[in-house]
Amino acid sequence: MKPFMDADFLLENDVAKKLYHDYAENMPIYDYHCHIPPAQIAENHQFANIGELMLGGDHYKWRVMLSNGVDDNLCRGNASWLEKWKAFAASLKYCVGNPMYHWTHLELQRVFGIYDVLNEKTAEDIWNRANELLAKEEFRARGLVEKFGVKLVCTTDDPVDDLHYHKEIAQQDNSFVVYPAWRPDKLLNIDRAGFVDYMNTLSRVSGVQCLNIEALMQAVETRLDYFHENGARLSDHALDTVPYQKTDAATADAVLKKALSGEEVTKEEAEAYKTYVLVELGRLYKARGWVQQYHIGAMRNNNPRMFEKYGADVGFDSIDDTCIAENLSHLMADQERAGNLPKTILYCLNPKDNYVIGTMLGNFQGEGIPGKIQFGSGWWFCDQQFGMIEQMKSLASLGLLGRFVGMLTDSRSFISYTRHEYFRRILCNLIGHWVENGEYPEDYETLGEIVKGICYNNAVAYFGMDVK
Repeated sequence: MKPFMDADFLLENDVAKKLYHDYAENMPIYDYHCHIPPAQIAENHQFANIGELMLGGDHYKWRVMLSNGVDDNLCRGNASWLEKWKAFAASLKYCVGNPMYHWTHLELQRVFGIYDVLNEKTAEDIWNRANELLAKEEFRARGLVEKFGVKLVCTTDDPVDDLHYHKEIAQQDNSFVVYPAWRPDKLLNIDRAGFVDYMNTLSRVSGVQCLNIEALMQAVETRLDYFHENGARLSDHALDTVPYQKTDAATADAVLKKALSGEEVTKEEAEAYKTYVLVELGRLYKARGWVQQYHIGAMRNNNPRMFEKYGADVGFDSIDDTCIAENLSHLMADQERAGNLPKTILYCLNPKDNYVIGTMLGNFQGEGIPGKIQFGSGWWFCDQQFGMIEQMKSLASLGLLGRFVGMLTDSRSFISYTRHEYFRRILCNLIGHWVENGEYPEDYETLGEIVKGICYNNAVAYFGMDVK
């Protein structure tokens, strides 16, 4: 029997062990999509305790606790951090087969050097030992990023953000760079509450009154240029379901004016507006050499009572099962038709869509760009061992795994960089099995190039953003 989470954790044969330890383990991290607050990096936030660090804002852990019958006050409520920490520790032992068990112990091991198993018996001792370290300078926010060998971080930012903290970070002497990433969900969501208020904010920030579709796109372009000047080279869209309605500027203009007048728009009108804006955004991205990311397949805010109490992104989301292939094909074709399809990363939350995405890639590759259209890594509920394996198998079967830009944290936690290690171990084990089974040569020069590429080098080449 193998020891619990030792140096060869998840590595099941000699090839896998060699690939991980010789090629993957010490590669830097290129975190091109995350949700950590730039303010905490700029201000070098000091975490009060391990409860704040591990549980603050982590909806993955809250779901585990709620599933164990823990009172909501011990998740998002006013209970003390120690009480919350103990409640989480008591829940963790039931996570057999759940990635949370591995993530948590990797965080304890890599951040604090604590190799004890976390449970209700060890919780207070681990609390005290970890908090003693968190009081040190090197365990503040920037030190935690540096500890993992991170070279680049892309945060997630609204088009109206002034990027004040990014500017502060750019003036600091860090071993990593932090760039904004453009997240225009509120710009697209014409059918949701708050759209008119958002248009007013965008008008004020851009200096362009968004009274019609032409002015709106001028405002958007002004903000895109501002983001570009501050280092941004990629966007991110939470599409949930993929919108598509054949449209033109006049149709989109009529829908926008209807919404601005306070009238409710129909589903078809909203889709026409969204299609027009997405196609235009693709053109603007392409002109600036940006990458666009589409996150597809989330069903958000399912629990209305908890949404009213806490708002979005607090652990009440799940997987949607809407069909995506036809609309996605049409949307990308409309961008491609005028030669305006930028580099694109497609993520699907529902694994039923793995082969849809895997085959969609091949329809739009080209321009001499290796892996121009990417299948994004296992995301959210698929950000676990089986989800990652199935995503990589689908990509390998239908495209080029060796050109994959690899893992990202997609997290609000400063210590979730252990998920890159988790991913790298799974990657090396998967390739190791293929080599051991005679499905690929034991050629370590080539294998090493592939592994190092997926871990870091492919992302550096693909995104083209400067790193330190």
